[in-house]
Amino acid sequence: MSVNELYTTFTRVWIPDVDEVWKSAEIIRDYQQGESVLHLRQEDGTLLQYPVGPKSNPLPFLRNPDILVGENDLTALSYLHEPAVLHNLRVRFLESNHIYTYCGIVLVAINPYEELQIYGEEVINAYSGQNMGDMDPHIFAVAEEAYKQMARDERNQSIIVSGESGAGKTVSAKYAMRFFATVGGSANDSNVEEKVLASSPIMEAIGNAKTTRNDNSSRFGKYIEIGFSRNYHIMGAHMRTYLLEKSRVVFQAEDERNYHIFYQLCACASASELRDLSLTSAEDFTYTSMGENIFIEGVSDADDFSKTRQAFRLLGIKDASQTTIFRVLASILHLGNIEICSERDGESCHVSSDDVHLKHFCRLLGLEPQQMEHWLCHRKLVTASETYVKNMSSKQATNARDALAKHIYAGMFEWIVAHINVALRTSSKQHSFIGVLDIYGFETFEVNSFEQFCINYANEKLQQQFNSHVFKLEQEEYMKEQIPWTLIDFHDNQPCIDLIEARLGVLDLLDEECKVPKGTDQNWAQKLYKQHAGSAHFQKPRMSNSSFVIIHFADKVAYECDGFLEKNRDTVYDEQINILKASQVQLVADLFSNKDGDPPPKTSRVHVRAAKSAPKAPNKEHRKTVGLQFRSSLHLLMETLNATTPHYVRCIKPNDYKEAFSFDSRRAVQQLRACGVLETIRISAAGYPSRWTYSDFFSRYRVLMDKSDVLCADRKLVCKKLLETLIKDGDMFQFGKTKIFFRAGQVAYLEKLRADKFRAACILIQKTVRGWLQRVQYQKIRKSVILLQRYGRGYLARRYAEYLRLTRAAIICQKNYRMARERRAFVTVRQAAVVIQAYARGMFTRRIYQEFVLHHKAMIIQRNVRSWLQRAKFRHMRHAAIVLQCAFRRVRAQRLFKELKTDTGSAERLKKLDVGMENKIVQLQRKMDDQGKEYRAQNEQLLQANTTLGSELSRLQKQLQQARSQQGDATQLSVLQAELERLRAELVQAEAQRSRLEEDHRIEKQGLTERVAELEKENSLLKSEKEELNLKIRQQLSRAAEDAGSALLRAEMDAERRRYQNLLKEYSRLEQRYENLKEEVSLTKFQPGHHRKPSNQNSQESDSNYTSISTSEVGDGEDAIQLVEEMGVDKAAMDISVFVKLQKRVRELENERKRLQANVDRMEALSRQQGSDVRSPTAEQQAADLAYNNLKRQELESENKKLKNDLNELRRSVADRDSSEDLQGGYNLLLSQLRAATEELDARKEEVLILRTQIVSAVEQREKNHHLEDQDVIDDSSSPMDKDEALRAYRGLNESNKLLEAELQSQTRQHGDELEALHTQIELLKDDIEKKQEMLTYTTSLSPEALLEYSVQLEITRLTNDNLDLKELVEKLEKNERKLKKQLRIYMKKVQELEGNEVTWRKQAPHCVLTMTMSLVSHSGRAKAELGRQVTLQRKEKDFEGMLEYRKDDEAQLIKTLITDMRPDDVSGTVPCLPAYVLFMCVRHADYINADHKVESLLTASINAIKRVLKRNDDFDTTSFWLANTSRLLHCLKQYSGDEAFMVHNTAKQNEHCLKNFDLTEYRQVLSDLSIQIYQQLVRVGEAVIQPMIVSAMLESESIPSLAGVKPMGYRNRSSSVDNDGDGPGGYTLKALIRQLGQFHGVMRDHGLDPEIVGQVVRQLFHCVNAITLNNLLLRKDVCSWSTGMQLRYNTSQMEEWLRANNLYQSQAAATLEPIIQAAQLLQVKKKTSQDADAICSLCTALNSQQIVKILNLYTPLNEFEERVTVSFIRNIQNRLQERNDPPQLLLDTKQTFPVLFPYAPSALSLETLHIPASLGLDFLIRV
Repeated sequence: MSVNELYTTFTRVWIPDVDEVWKSAEIIRDYQQGESVLHLRQEDGTLLQYPVGPKSNPLPFLRNPDILVGENDLTALSYLHEPAVLHNLRVRFLESNHIYTYCGIVLVAINPYEELQIYGEEVINAYSGQNMGDMDPHIFAVAEEAYKQMARDERNQSIIVSGESGAGKTVSAKYAMRFFATVGGSANDSNVEEKVLASSPIMEAIGNAKTTRNDNSSRFGKYIEIGFSRNYHIMGAHMRTYLLEKSRVVFQAEDERNYHIFYQLCACASASELRDLSLTSAEDFTYTSMGENIFIEGVSDADDFSKTRQAFRLLGIKDASQTTIFRVLASILHLGNIEICSERDGESCHVSSDDVHLKHFCRLLGLEPQQMEHWLCHRKLVTASETYVKNMSSKQATNARDALAKHIYAGMFEWIVAHINVALRTSSKQHSFIGVLDIYGFETFEVNSFEQFCINYANEKLQQQFNSHVFKLEQEEYMKEQIPWTLIDFHDNQPCIDLIEARLGVLDLLDEECKVPKGTDQNWAQKLYKQHAGSAHFQKPRMSNSSFVIIHFADKVAYECDGFLEKNRDTVYDEQINILKASQVQLVADLFSNKDGDPPPKTSRVHVRAAKSAPKAPNKEHRKTVGLQFRSSLHLLMETLNATTPHYVRCIKPNDYKEAFSFDSRRAVQQLRACGVLETIRISAAGYPSRWTYSDFFSRYRVLMDKSDVLCADRKLVCKKLLETLIKDGDMFQFGKTKIFFRAGQVAYLEKLRADKFRAACILIQKTVRGWLQRVQYQKIRKSVILLQRYGRGYLARRYAEYLRLTRAAIICQKNYRMARERRAFVTVRQAAVVIQAYARGMFTRRIYQEFVLHHKAMIIQRNVRSWLQRAKFRHMRHAAIVLQCAFRRVRAQRLFKELKTDTGSAERLKKLDVGMENKIVQLQRKMDDQGKEYRAQNEQLLQANTTLGSELSRLQKQLQQARSQQGDATQLSVLQAELERLRAELVQAEAQRSRLEEDHRIEKQGLTERVAELEKENSLLKSEKEELNLKIRQQLSRAAEDAGSALLRAEMDAERRRYQNLLKEYSRLEQRYENLKEEVSLTKFQPGHHRKPSNQNSQESDSNYTSISTSEVGDGEDAIQLVEEMGVDKAAMDISVFVKLQKRVRELENERKRLQANVDRMEALSRQQGSDVRSPTAEQQAADLAYNNLKRQELESENKKLKNDLNELRRSVADRDSSEDLQGGYNLLLSQLRAATEELDARKEEVLILRTQIVSAVEQREKNHHLEDQDVIDDSSSPMDKDEALRAYRGLNESNKLLEAELQSQTRQHGDELEALHTQIELLKDDIEKKQEMLTYTTSLSPEALLEYSVQLEITRLTNDNLDLKELVEKLEKNERKLKKQLRIYMKKVQELEGNEVTWRKQAPHCVLTMTMSLVSHSGRAKAELGRQVTLQRKEKDFEGMLEYRKDDEAQLIKTLITDMRPDDVSGTVPCLPAYVLFMCVRHADYINADHKVESLLTASINAIKRVLKRNDDFDTTSFWLANTSRLLHCLKQYSGDEAFMVHNTAKQNEHCLKNFDLTEYRQVLSDLSIQIYQQLVRVGEAVIQPMIVSAMLESESIPSLAGVKPMGYRNRSSSVDNDGDGPGGYTLKALIRQLGQFHGVMRDHGLDPEIVGQVVRQLFHCVNAITLNNLLLRKDVCSWSTGMQLRYNTSQMEEWLRANNLYQSQAAATLEPIIQAAQLLQVKKKTSQDADAICSLCTALNSQQIVKILNLYTPLNEFEERVTVSFIRNIQNRLQERNDPPQLLLDTKQTFPVLFPYAPSALSLETLHIPASLGLDFLIRV
């Protein structure tokens, strides 16, 4: 394109500016080539004629289109030049608050000087595994790219972080290492990643300091190699340091500080462990107070010191070594305070022997004070023949002291670095590493010295490496795409490097001058001038002979030669070093002794001494200069970097004032030029910087194509055809294999053509729309004109009709007038005839008159009647109108009342009205009182006036009389009379006024009284309404309190469930970790050959964690003994479960003894009652029985005591079993006591059963004796009895009666106890009622808020107490249930036997019954034996169904067939959850035969087998299958447990199948925990499957075709870590994601998983979809657009439709999509006015304020016709969102897990009908 086409009207350009560097302007007139002036308009509206010249002043840079402004990658800009780069960085930093921007392979990081919430672990997880161009620029993206390339290319990586002081290098390097520590955590428990991170606070303490530019400036360079294993886990690290700024130890500029560690020690000087250091405030030491500011704002040195010590401990540096380190550092401070006093001659000096700091220095380092005092002021000169000791001046001694301090600190620094490397070192060989280089950037100050020279030298080397790497990548890209290319010319700084490091270069000449005995800085400068005067990169300043200028790649730098030689020599006197070598502190001696030994590694820095003693061998290390060492270490660093793949991070300092988000363009441009960013831009611009894939180019620019080209399938051909048509110069673009390459500016030209095409289309649309609008307006006007004409013509017609009507009326009037005139004449003529006829007609006339009068009266009557009717009608109508008005006004009043009631809905409003009304009443009463007072005052005034007038009248009368008497003058009398009349008139007037005032007062008082009455009435109405509203409010508050309480309880339950499941998840993770460690240990200990297992170890030992669970509450002693014998001696002695069983047995035995004792006591009471009766012939037999019972009781008591003694001996033996010698004896004692206890238990059982049977039989016989006695009386004649038998029967009846009486008395006592308990309960209820009444009175006095809080607290307390009571009750019921079950089995046997013998007993004679009754009492021994035989009879088995019998030997085969080798497809055609049913049927049979060991073994083996299967097969199908079976087995254990809560859902047949012997509650808990673990694994597997699909399906795929737009890509998008050689980027679609979810749902449904669990799994997966989608949306600028919002809203609607289609909408899965739905709506709504801001704040309730602002900042128009979101609008949104208390979290937690709940779901399947396929191979199972 020519210049005339580019520089046209409305084109914007960049012109230079002094303040802002570059300023934008707009061309207002087309420029023709050859013109000398370019006419511009600046942004402020001023016009400018910009001079243009061919050489001196070229045409200004063109500005990029607005659509390209704010790009993530600077290489995506069409015009690549300095102003475009600067403007893009400025817009991103200030408007969007984005601190990271890509520039090709470089990440530009601008220091925000503010803490940003973009470095959390959720952000690390979001960037982990992502391609570099897919997310917004970030330091984590660079770290992930390095980590991924290391794993993919098997090549070491390096991250080079550079920038000037204060730009944020250290922080960037720290975050990169944090990313590696998080992503590549160590595989074992070595915590290497924590140690790597722990090295940062140590290195910051000893290597960072406050400068004028940065509060935490790194004063050294470091390169950290993080080593990785073959599995890419961190296994170690190594650190190398470069060029520590030692001069800072002894000198700091104004407002600067020394290294942080000194101030940390001074801040904690009062600590007990640091008191020995004799430190005080930092202001008291010379080395820490030179900067005159010892504090940093917002930093606590004491807190930092604790972090430093903690980091030391974590790295394995013990407290003793730390103390030694602190002693050395404190000695440096004391060394700086040693005062060196000059002598009078000025050539010598001395140190006072009483110097406190000298003593502290020597004490801390273990030195001799006299020697140090001497050698601080003297030095030794060694010649060939002899040695001299020379005095030093005060200045020389001070310099030597400072050199010693620097040397000590440097040695301590190197020692700490070496020990950090030892702590980070690993014994294993590392597979690869990633290096992080944190090194100083290019520096230039007003005065530049040796340190700046070395720093800039290092940057020259790094820039050379950077240029070559960028050039290499560019050429590789061209070769990969197979396009013709030419060599790109780039700046090579090799001449400048040769000037510094080549032979006879600057460093070489400096080292040579250092070797000269009397070399000076001036001599070295002259050599430089002479040697390099002709170099293009070297200049001599005009006004100085002691400085030189080097032209670096970034800028010219003038260096002052003063101090170069001294700093390069780094001189330390040997005498002082020798004193340090003789230190009593071992660390100090070793620290300086190593200097003379083997040379240190290349990674550490060694400092040189200038003088050597003659007798010693020459020390090569001391002869090395600092420059030589730095050059060697730099070459080693460059070799390392060249052997790795580098990644570059350039840190920019936006301003020098450390202001947050403030951008200084001049400072930024200086750094961009210095750090190589502009060089990258220049290299990119020299080639083909803009690159598009064919599909993206087609999507973007298809508007420029013809219709036939758009429909063509070959997109490459279409793109080639279009470009050849649009761009005539073929060199402006190239076609590669997968991309199109453009020269700089061509994309902007295409964008211009595209915009022109859109503009033309818009003009066409506008033309058509405007024409349509004009036609609509014309039709509207025409219609209005026709309407006006119609009304006009109607008006004229009406006027004409009125005219005709008036004309006709006039004619009628004229006619009548003429008729009247003619008639009048006729009447006159006829009058004469009438008069004549009058008399004749008089009679007729009078008759007519009478008739007329009658008619008139009738008319009057009619008129009155009609008027009355009309009035009645009028009154009726008026009444109806009034009624209508009243109704209407009532409706309007009701409506107004409702509005007022709505407005006054709160009690506070009514209170205010009430208070206002009361105030008004008070005011009216006060007004009435005031008027009354005024009325009384007026009355008093009138009375006073009357009194005055009366007195005046009497006075005047007296005067009148006197006047009359004295003068009698008539004139004066008349005057007095007139005065009297006047006064009377005034009196009358006053009386009238008084009466008038009284009347006014009365009227006003009456009105006020009526008003007060009305107000009181209204007040009463308002009070009643207030009471009603208060009542309603109380009801609502009570309901709200109940709802809030229930909601709070539900939330607490969910939180508790979530905590429990998280603990379970953590337990499973630790268990897995333990197994991994165990396997690792076994692998490390493996040796070839056969290994014998220990004899005391069972090969089939269970790996379950629940082997100690007892399935029998009381248990069987023989089973316990057998269990002990099977387990072995050692293990049995250590197994506490046997001891627990024995304790249970002893407790049961004690309970049986108590019950037996009670029965014996009852029998003794009966015998005592019988003793009062007449002794019968059987008394002796009864006494014998009683003696037998007493004897038996004594035996039982003695046996009980014996068992207790045995138990105590057992406990002592278990307690003393620690020694290995007593282990066998303890076991034997335990086994013998257990057998004895078992035998005694059997005997006790038999005795207890005998006594119980005797009591029961006696009661039954007593009832039967009544019937037999009646029968004997009736049948006395037929069957006479013997007297002895009758007497015995009588006595038997007496005994039965006594038993009945005893039972009656016991029942009476029981009734009394129950009555007393009821009374007590009544009292408790009364107290409870009183408490509740007090509570009610208290709650009524509370405010609504306090009432709600109080009610919630009461509800929580009540539920907590109920929960505790229920738990206690459940425990008691479970215990009673277990006891009753066992008693029930015994009683059932006896009942069956008694039922069988009942018929025989009825047929026998009464004497047989009596004999049996007495025999039960008398012959207890024989009865005992008989009943014992009855109890031990074999149980009569019934024909149970729904059970499977198996042998104990077949258990392993059962587990292997049913679990280990089971595949979900094997049972796909059978009943769902078939393995669970089979296992439960086997458990039922084991329960039926009372085999607790089989139950325990089978369930434990099943649980362990399921765990092994899930550990081996980690796929969704298998996990879902075993989750369904585990949950079904859990439901079966609940369903058939026999608990009433579960039995209500069963059928009668199912209730018959309930477990009889065992309570498996604990195993239910184990299965519940296992189900939760499987559920969590299922969720993890599902999330792992769909996670790669989410971003592509939800954000990138075109669900709505042709909606998404494409923007130009940068380097990062075109060179991601994953190459894609296809026609376009591959990805998943929304259909694929929904298809995968449908597959998951189908698998879970086919496996028979409960619908509630399926819903919870889907909800968790939807949460994962929402979190990952929203996190990517928040971290990707390219997807924050209107079209993406439309696509996203469509995608979420499709997901919701899928939920509805699968009946999963009620699972709350749709609610988890609410944040992403609101984000899509936020992208679509308007973002201009304050109303839009209100709408956004009310719409986005599921997003927090940070997320809303982030999306608005990221919003990017895809077309130039879209408007960007203004900064003011975003600030408005932020101000409105300040009221929210949102958490400071930007991203959602993708690992959040909702608490899972397994609801009880009983099965309707009958176990006896279950069919087991023969293909499973379970033939060894027998159906029972």
